[in-house]
Amino acid sequence: MAAEKLRDLSHPLDVSLLDATVAAFYGTGSKEERTAADHILRDLQNNPDMWLQVVHILLALQVLEGVIKYRWNALPVEQRDGMKNYISEVIVKILKHEWPARWRSFIPDLVAAAKTSETICENCMAILKLLSEEVFDFSRGEMTQQKIKELKQSLNSEFQLIHELCLYVLSASQRAELIRATLATLHAFLSWIPLGYIFESPLLETLLKFFPVPAYRNLTLQCLTEVAALSFGDFYNMQYVKMYTIFMVQLQNILPPTTNFVEAYANGTTEEQAFIQNLALFFTSFYKDMACDTFLKIVQKCKRKFVIVQVGENEPFVSELLTTLPATIADLEPHQIHSFYESIAVRLMHSLLQKWAEIIGQARQSVDFLKDPDVIRAVLNILQTNTSVASSLGTYFLPQISLIFLDMLNVYRMYSELISTSIAQGGPYASRTSIVKLLRSVKRETLKLIETFLDKAEDQPHIGKQFVPPMMDPVLGDYARNLPDARESEVLSLFATIINKYKGAMIEDVPRIFEAVFQCTLEMITKNFEDYPEHRLKFFSLLRAIATHCFPALIRLSSEQLKLVMDSIIWAFRHTERNIAETGLNLLLEMLKNFQASEFCNQFYRTYFLTIEQEIFAVLTDTFHKPGFKLHVLVLQHLFCLVESGALTEPLWDVATVPYAYPNNGMFVREYTIKLLSTSFPNMTAAEVSQFVNGLFESRADLSTFKNHIRDFLVQSKEFSAQDNKDLYAEEAAAQRERERQRMLSIPGLIAPNEIQDEMVDS
Repeated sequence: MAAEKLRDLSHPLDVSLLDATVAAFYGTGSKEERTAADHILRDLQNNPDMWLQVVHILLALQVLEGVIKYRWNALPVEQRDGMKNYISEVIVKILKHEWPARWRSFIPDLVAAAKTSETICENCMAILKLLSEEVFDFSRGEMTQQKIKELKQSLNSEFQLIHELCLYVLSASQRAELIRATLATLHAFLSWIPLGYIFESPLLETLLKFFPVPAYRNLTLQCLTEVAALSFGDFYNMQYVKMYTIFMVQLQNILPPTTNFVEAYANGTTEEQAFIQNLALFFTSFYKDMACDTFLKIVQKCKRKFVIVQVGENEPFVSELLTTLPATIADLEPHQIHSFYESIAVRLMHSLLQKWAEIIGQARQSVDFLKDPDVIRAVLNILQTNTSVASSLGTYFLPQISLIFLDMLNVYRMYSELISTSIAQGGPYASRTSIVKLLRSVKRETLKLIETFLDKAEDQPHIGKQFVPPMMDPVLGDYARNLPDARESEVLSLFATIINKYKGAMIEDVPRIFEAVFQCTLEMITKNFEDYPEHRLKFFSLLRAIATHCFPALIRLSSEQLKLVMDSIIWAFRHTERNIAETGLNLLLEMLKNFQASEFCNQFYRTYFLTIEQEIFAVLTDTFHKPGFKLHVLVLQHLFCLVESGALTEPLWDVATVPYAYPNNGMFVREYTIKLLSTSFPNMTAAEVSQFVNGLFESRADLSTFKNHIRDFLVQSKEFSAQDNKDLYAEEAAAQRERERQRMLSIPGLIAPNEIQDEMVDS
């Protein structure tokens, strides 16, 4: 096709041809055209020289800068909004990588910029709203859980500045668009911010001030609904009652009590209809949420009271609950039903089993029945409820899951085939369609249900024998056969849980697990450091489970397979994502210890000792892996202790290529390390390097001295001298914090009750 000319970067970029290729990718042409366009665009994206072609784009951006400065108000509203939204989305994508580690001043910078003009402030509000949504709502599959947690903590710690900015805008601005943007931003934040910012500030009074104003009424009501749905105990009851009272007085002026809501909705404008819908959510959602949450707490604290006959009653309350179950849950949302089921966790599965049996019965008559979106949602709801109950019942959930397990696997297999077919036919964007997302939700919930049950059940071998073999093809085989975008990371965590639970009993199954997930997952995660973040972490967690509990299975691997394992471990601890690097280092330590105790000690270390030492020193002495310092030290200590212990009875050097016969492995490693570090640090003298290496051998038996010796070397080296080295002292800082916490625990009242581990005790 003509677009092939785009690959030739020796000629100026044909912008019109590029536009046509992009249009072909997103258009409604044939599958072949979309696939060809996809390949060309991916090649351009991956070509490092493509950046040299952006001279035209940079010129266009300079022109755009002039347009924004002098002709912004002359542009159509659609163009202005499009540019603002795109720039905001790009900034948020950058933030997910840079903030907070490498852009700590982002929130202060943004707030300061917002105060310079109302137009800039409106854009800043849009960025903050997008950031909250990205972190709390849309982060799955793009960021690891550790990264999401880090961003949430950063947002929490710096929310005071955002809070002050929002209050300032709402109290001082007269610009309608800015006020609406601020209310929309607050709505995105209210569900998770510390309660003090809501109830111990003028925020509620400010929101109530805007409620009577028609232009802001719906957004304000959405904010108040978020507040009403919060769970905060009795601490803020007075503020809550005050808010509710003022709200009801204002509401009567907007909608008199005699209003016929059905007629008002039918005859109202779009805004008025949205208001009535939001009002219904306000009055229903938080009452039900609070009731379900409170009921769960009562069950946890007073579980004995539910099963005895109270004074004046004819039967235990749990019997009454079961009798009136359909009426009790009739008006609850699915997530509220899950909470209610989790609370009582007994004999509640009867109605769900009936629904499940109906679905499976219809599916046996016509498989197409399972493709209906409403049926898919019903299946998802049933699985989610089962997961909640399995979490509470543990081993006692066995009769229930036994009834649905095989049918559940058949549904899993069918939905997986539908997903693969959709992606194969629809191209890369098919995985983002609503139906594929819904199908994948069922697959993930199936895996979550199985993992929850096996994790919570008591360690009984017969449970593993009953459930693991039937999963091998529907789950493991499906993972291997699927396209990369259709593979669920939960498969990896499920089998990690199974191996951690049943340990050595899984040794015979490890080769099949290895064959199904290893090569294909490695190809997915080693192309770069960004794609498939959850697969990365769960893959190495699975490897660690195998190394810890099924090490004999690793010994049986061929030398080529073992090399792949070691290469993947090295790749893991090179990773700049902290939790992936730490998982890789912990896995490496398990491998080193297990091989030292095995009959293959000499063979393994002769092959990998020098490579491991070189790679550990590489990450130890760069500035991107300082959080892994503690584990780097443990690996090096293991290596230096090993060569001096006499456990290695064969030389580590290649006798055929090294003419000099070293007296022992210790002398060889000493000389090798000196040469390695001298090459890496040419600014250091030979005497300094030799002194450091000799110190490593002398202090190897004392971890504290060994660690301090390495720390001093890093601090003194040019690589770390201008850096923040607090990560090198993280272990000591954590120990100090724990000592301080224990001291405060010994004095009643110094630590808030909600920060102390709570135990469920019958009242």
